[in-house]
Amino acid sequence: MQKQLIECVPNFSEGVDLQIIKQITEEIEKIEGVKLLDVDPGKATNRTVVTFVGEPEPVIEAAFQAIKKASELIDMRSHKGEHPRMGATDVCPLIPISGINMEETVMYAKKLGKRVGEELNIPVYLYESAAQKEDRKNLATIRAGEYEGFGDKIKDPNWKPDFGEAIFNVKSGATVIGARDFLVAYNVNLNTTSTRRANSVAFDLRENGRVKEENGKKVLDANGVEVREPGLLKSVKAIGWYIEEYGIAQISMNLTNINITPLHIAFDTAVERAHARGMRVTGSELVGLVPLKSILDAGKYFLAKQKRSLGISENEIIKIAVKSMGLDELSAFDPQKKIIEYVMRDANSPKLIDMNLVQFANETASESPAPGGGSISAYVGALGASLATMVANLSSHKKGWDEQWEAFSAWAEKGQSIKEELLKLVDEDTQAFNKIMDAFSLPKNSTEEKTARTNAIQNATVYATEIPLKTMQVCFKTYEIAAAMVDKGNPNSVTDAAVGALCIRTAIYGAYLNVKINASGLKDKMIADKYINEATEILQKSNAIEQEILLATEAKM
Repeated sequence: MQKQLIECVPNFSEGVDLQIIKQITEEIEKIEGVKLLDVDPGKATNRTVVTFVGEPEPVIEAAFQAIKKASELIDMRSHKGEHPRMGATDVCPLIPISGINMEETVMYAKKLGKRVGEELNIPVYLYESAAQKEDRKNLATIRAGEYEGFGDKIKDPNWKPDFGEAIFNVKSGATVIGARDFLVAYNVNLNTTSTRRANSVAFDLRENGRVKEENGKKVLDANGVEVREPGLLKSVKAIGWYIEEYGIAQISMNLTNINITPLHIAFDTAVERAHARGMRVTGSELVGLVPLKSILDAGKYFLAKQKRSLGISENEIIKIAVKSMGLDELSAFDPQKKIIEYVMRDANSPKLIDMNLVQFANETASESPAPGGGSISAYVGALGASLATMVANLSSHKKGWDEQWEAFSAWAEKGQSIKEELLKLVDEDTQAFNKIMDAFSLPKNSTEEKTARTNAIQNATVYATEIPLKTMQVCFKTYEIAAAMVDKGNPNSVTDAAVGALCIRTAIYGAYLNVKINASGLKDKMIADKYINEATEILQKSNAIEQEILLATEAKM
C-alpha cells in the first residue's frame, strides 16, 4: 500500500528575528516521521513560510507544536509587515501529496483545527476545501480587516470561529487552517517603486480582477453589488506591494491551480501587462518550494518560443527556466533547495549515477561485486541513448533545417526519457543484487527461518531477473531513434548515431547474460523459461536491427 504523505505550509508572522523562527522549526524537527523541507523568511513582509512533509498524524502533531510555540513567542500587538495577516500563525494549509485524497486531508485539517482552538484558545477558521461555509473558502475573505480589525469582527455572529471561542486573543490573533491543492507563491519584480502601478498590473492578472468604473464611479448591479471586470488569469490571486529590502515594487501572486495557470504563463502575462503600462519585468522569485514539473514545463515553454529542441537534460531545462524568468535576480536559485522532489531525496542513500566518471570506474573496478555487468549494461545503454539524442539535438539546431526543429526535438525528448530510465536502472540493478545478498544472510536455524529465507531468496532472484530484462526492453526502444538519425539526421553526425546503436546492442547482450544467469537460480522453471525466452527474442531482434543500422551508416559515408 502506498504511504500517505501530506505537506504542511504554515505562515508565521515573524521574518526578522531568526531565533524565533529557529525555535518554531525545532518543534517541527522534534517529531519523528516529519521532514522539514524549507524555511523562507522575508524581512519586508515580516513573515516566514515553512514547509514540511510526512505521514498525516506526525504532520498535524508537528503543526500543532509549531503553532503552540509561535503563540508563545510572537506578540501580534507589535507586529508590522507588508503582507496581510491576522495571527501569529496566520495560515496553516495541509496539502495531499501522495496516497491520500482531499477528503481525507480535510479530516486531518479539522482535527488540527479543533485541537488548536480548544487547547491553545486561538480562534480557528477553516478555509479552501475544509471550509464549512461557502463564504469562508477564500482566505482573503476571512483575513479581511486583518489583525487590527479582528477584535470587532469576531463579535459578529457571522464570524464565529469554526473552533475555539469567539473571544479575541490579543496576543496570538486568529489562525486559518485548511486543506488545499498545491499552491505556488510567486512574486514578479518590476522596475518601479510605485505600489499603485504594481497593483494595476496585479488587477489585470488576478482572476477576481477589479471593480468596474464608468466616469470615475463604481458600477453597481441591480442589487447594488459592485460589478467586477475579471482578470486574465484563472486560479490566480495577486496584489502589488513595495519591498523596501529590495527597493522595488512586486506583483505578489498565489497560483492556486498550476494546471490551469502554470508558472510560465503567469510570468509571461505579467511581462505583457507591465509593458502595456509602461513598466518592465526585471525578474521574479519563488517563495517556498515548487514542483519539479512546474520548472520543467516553464523551461520547455521558453525553449519552444526560441524554436530550440526540448530534448535536453533536466538540469539544462531548469537553467533555461531560471534565466528566462529571472528567478535568480534577487537571490541565488538553488534547485536542490527550491524544488520539492529534489529536497525530498534521501541524502543518506548515495547513488552510482551521482558519481563522476572516474569514481564510477573506480567503484566498478573495486573488489566489491557491485556494480556488476547488469549496472554496466544499463549505463552503456544510457550512453547509446545519449548519442542518438545528441544527433537529434544537433539536427534540430542545424542551419537551414529550421522547419524541422519540432520533429527532431520530439526525437530528442524521446531519447532523453529513455536515457533517464536507463540511468535509474543502473542503481536498480545494483539494488537487486544487494537484495539477493541480504536474503542469503537471513538466519536459517529453525524450519520457519529456513522457509522464510528460501522465499526471500526466490523473491529477490525474480526481481534480479526482471531488472536486466527491463534494461533490454528499454534499450530496444532506442534503436528507433538511432535508425531515424542515421536516415534523416545531421549527416555530419551519422557515425555518432551508429556508435549509439553499437552501445545499445552491447547493453542488450550484457543484460541478456544477466537474465540467463539470474533465471537459472529460480526454482519455478516455467517462470525462468518465460524470462529467458523473452530475453532471447529481444536479443535476436537486436542483432538484426544493429546490422541494418550499421549498413545504412556505411552507405551514408
